[in-house]
Amino acid sequence: MRAGVVLPEGADGSALVHDVATLEGAGPQHLAFCAGKSAVSALSHSKAGFCFIGKDAIGANAPVGTVGLPCESAQHAFVAALNLFYPDNMLVAWSQQTAVDPSAKIGEGALLAPGVVIGPQAEIGAHTQIGPNAVIGRGVAIGRHCQIGSNVTIANAYIGDHVTILPGAQIGQPGFGFASGPAGHVKIPQIGRVIVQDKVEIGACTAIDRGAIGDTVIGEGTKIDNLVQIGHNTHIGRHCIIVSQVGISGSCEIGDFVIMGGQVGVADHAIIESGTRLAARTGVMPGKLPRGDYGGVPARPVKDWLRESIALARLAKGKQK
Repeated sequence: MRAGVVLPEGADGSALVHDVATLEGAGPQHLAFCAGKSAVSALSHSKAGFCFIGKDAIGANAPVGTVGLPCESAQHAFVAALNLFYPDNMLVAWSQQTAVDPSAKIGEGALLAPGVVIGPQAEIGAHTQIGPNAVIGRGVAIGRHCQIGSNVTIANAYIGDHVTILPGAQIGQPGFGFASGPAGHVKIPQIGRVIVQDKVEIGACTAIDRGAIGDTVIGEGTKIDNLVQIGHNTHIGRHCIIVSQVGISGSCEIGDFVIMGGQVGVADHAIIESGTRLAARTGVMPGKLPRGDYGGVPARPVKDWLRESIALARLAKGKQK
């Protein structure tokens, strides 16, 4: 028994759990969790060997081959398991004696400006340039012909070829995830990565969170402006345009060639189809947004939004008379 969870009667107490995973990505050797009504469908198709099932997962039943572990809060139980599997899941203090760890691999023609710090087992591709005071964390891989600006921090990430990251960007830091309860908010360990594909540009002071369990992915050729926030486990497609001050919550799916104007806000678990265009300050709610042009809060077809705006303006003008 741990975190208030008891192994069900008849379950094999000697079975080994090799790692944690999402319901969708889990196999027989994995432990997953099911919290809330939205996860019930995923549980029915999961191949996880073990799964915490919270009281809020109404109607959830573990499929054949999965040992269901009923508990008060699946998230809190999963946090306890994550901390057992990954005790060093947060930022690790630097202990190396040199700015570039001896185990790091630096490609031919790569240029490192003064103050660059590169951690153990990191890899820097050929002809990549890294600006002053940038920090490249343990195990990070950066491809060829990349431009990494000053004061950039990259951790828990794989960066493709011909990627540009402007000064001050923060890639691969822990995402904003908490299990809340009467005693307060417990940090959910973040153990995933950030995958940045080829020819991506990331603007100054933009933050892209590492995945909670899976990965955060930025598709090939996507261009991200300054001061953008991208939450954990979000997948952004190819050749998207994301303008300044956009905020994208966790676990969103953004298709290819999507355009987001300034200060667009996207709620968690939103799905935006390829080719969609969002006017500045559009608010996208959870759920699927079909391909089209949208504006307003919540997002609605741009013609409807403009018509409503004109009608409101006329109504307000009429009341002033």
